Parts: sequence; structure tokens; C-alpha cells
Amino acid sequence: MGSGGAHSEQSVIVRAMRPAEFDEVRALSVAAFGGDPAIGPLLDALRGSWAWEDDLSFVAEVDGSIAGHVLYTHAFLDAPERIVDVLVLSPIGVRPGLQRRGIGGRLIEESLRVLERRSEPLVFLEGHPGYYPRFGFLRAGALGFTAPSVRIPDAAFMVYPLPSYSSWMTGALVYSDAFWRVDAVGLRE
Repeated sequence: MGSGGAHSEQSVIVRAMRPAEFDEVRALSVAAFGGDPAIGPLLDALRGSWAWEDDLSFVAEVDGSIAGHVLYTHAFLDAPERIVDVLVLSPIGVRPGLQRRGIGGRLIEESLRVLERRSEPLVFLEGHPGYYPRFGFLRAGALGFTAPSVRIPDAAFMVYPLPSYSSWMTGALVYSDAFWRVDAVGLRE
């Protein structure tokens, strides 16, 4: 990585979050989202739901401290042939003061490499259409996927095909109930 305070490749370590680190990761995520009151309850609801799997929560360490977090949880794709277990990337955050240094990008790149060895065929997200395509995310609607809410702009509804993806896998994404219970789906005024 270049100058300007960016961290070197060697100084950022991406690994699975240890269960005992949840409270620290929760606090980091709330801070990363500027104190957004929905982030903490979302993480709590996801952790207490069927969608959570410890191996799908990743942290970035910088100089021995947790600097960022990305979470993937299970969801369903209501495909014409059958229900398919898929993943949703949400949330991702980097500690204030360390943002815009490539840590979030490293979290995404390295966690997606781990996910490529799993059986789930797709990763979905709601995100900025100018940011996520650099990691291989595509507009989901163009591949035949329907967003779980009309409040998700078409350009923000994206998908990352994993090795087990097949073109027959189309249909509606169904979020876990945790996202709905805390109203963390789509845009609100």
C-alpha cells in the first residue's frame, strides 16, 4: 500500500473473531457507524439467531488490536428449483481513526477468499455501488435476483458469486428475521 498513513500488507492480520471478542467488536462496530443506535442491536439479534455462525465473523488486527470487523450471516435464496443457503455481508466497519487506510478492503478480500472454500454459492449485500464492485460484487438484479425489500435501491443490491454458484440459482433473497426485527433493511427516511 502507498504512503499517507496506509498500513503495510504485513501489519494487518485478518482472522476469525474469537467468541470472547464479541463485546469489543460490537463496540467497535457502533463507533465505526458514528454511534448509529441500530448497529449494536443488529449484532445482538444476529448473534442470537439461526443465521449466526462463529466462523463467519472476521476481524482485522493492526498492531495487535482489533481495528475492523466484517460479518457474514446465513440467509435464504428462494430459487425456483429449491431454497438455497446463501450469505449476507453486513455489517462491516473499521475503528474511527483507522478508516480510509485499506483495512476494510483487506477484510473483504481475505474473508471472501475463506468463503470460497465453503459450500454457500452466493454472498449478498446492500452497499455503495461505487465501492463493492472492486471486490467482484455485481448488481444482483442483472443476474436474476430480487431484493428482500423495495427500500433497497437496485444499484445497492449486490451479489458475489462463489465457486459453487450455478446459473439456475435466481430468485428472491430472504433475510434472516434478525434484520427485520431491528429494522435494518433498506433505506428509511
